[in-house]
Amino acid sequence: MHFTSARLAEILGAFPRSKILVIGDLMLDEFLWGKVTRISPEAPVPVVDIQRRAAYPGGAANVARNLASLGAHTGLAGVIGQDVPGQHLVQLLTEEGITTGSIRKTPLRPTTHKTRICAITRQLHDHLEIEDQQQIVRVDDESRAPLDPESRRWLFDRLRAEISSHDAVIIEDYAKGLIDQELVTLVVAEAKKHGKIVAIDPNPNNPFDWSGGTVLKPNRREAFLAAGLPYSSDEEAVLKAGAVLQKKHAIRHLLITLGEAGMLLLEQGQKPYHTPTRAQDVFDVSGAGDTAIAAFTLALAAGATGIEAAEIANHAAGVVVGKLGTATLNVDELHEMFIKTEGVA
Repeated sequence: MHFTSARLAEILGAFPRSKILVIGDLMLDEFLWGKVTRISPEAPVPVVDIQRRAAYPGGAANVARNLASLGAHTGLAGVIGQDVPGQHLVQLLTEEGITTGSIRKTPLRPTTHKTRICAITRQLHDHLEIEDQQQIVRVDDESRAPLDPESRRWLFDRLRAEISSHDAVIIEDYAKGLIDQELVTLVVAEAKKHGKIVAIDPNPNNPFDWSGGTVLKPNRREAFLAAGLPYSSDEEAVLKAGAVLQKKHAIRHLLITLGEAGMLLLEQGQKPYHTPTRAQDVFDVSGAGDTAIAAFTLALAAGATGIEAAEIANHAAGVVVGKLGTATLNVDELHEMFIKTEGVA
């Protein structure tokens, strides 16, 4: 499809009026970059001299971060530990204008904290010195245990109070113990009662019943796993997996992200719609799925059709894969991508 400049401006202009609540596993992503100049005398491993470090909201918090950067009023619900990573995560979220009142702090589990140690290397390319990085190791500090009963009661009460005041809810499942069938059923029922959009980013390790949701957004691998079919790169096989999921969950919009092949949208009563990738350069695909579900859901909340929302999500993902790390984008960058690829003024 082709957006007119007026229609694109109408949808993007509605982003700041939209309120989205993200529910899911919250993480702190930390990156340590340094130089490797020697091998440790204690073991055959590189010694990394740290030169810089940075931390970002990860998991469901990265979805919220994407929504906030696109201008939406964003709330976040989940559980973190009473620890330094949890404090750091809340600080980062607050700085980005994300509402954190529905985040439970408990001493019974740690904040999911992923630390990536990367070696910085330099190489000559076309007579220019280019800086590159290689991840050496990732250290995870987390618990996948189910929530304790007190935290569950607290969170469920918050969700009952919060869902009605938002235009859409996103469930982001990273299989860290927060999302279970009872929570899914509660969220879908509350959203249906108040006429709200429910978008779901599923995890193949948690085969829940998502019936009643508005949007289901698996990637290609997750779609085949959820459908119980062998993985394939064949287009007809993807359509078959999608048909199985549509029938199983009665989802209105099934958006399957296909990496370098773009996205496939399946809607009830409509022909399949494939939108090819809009990426101009690809540096890092981490977090592209978070951007896709954030942009798709926000576009729906802003009044877009399913196809319009898919195009907006695809263009948004095309922007973030051209950045390093778990990146986000703003509305100006999204609009610029439409100008480059579609000629929208």
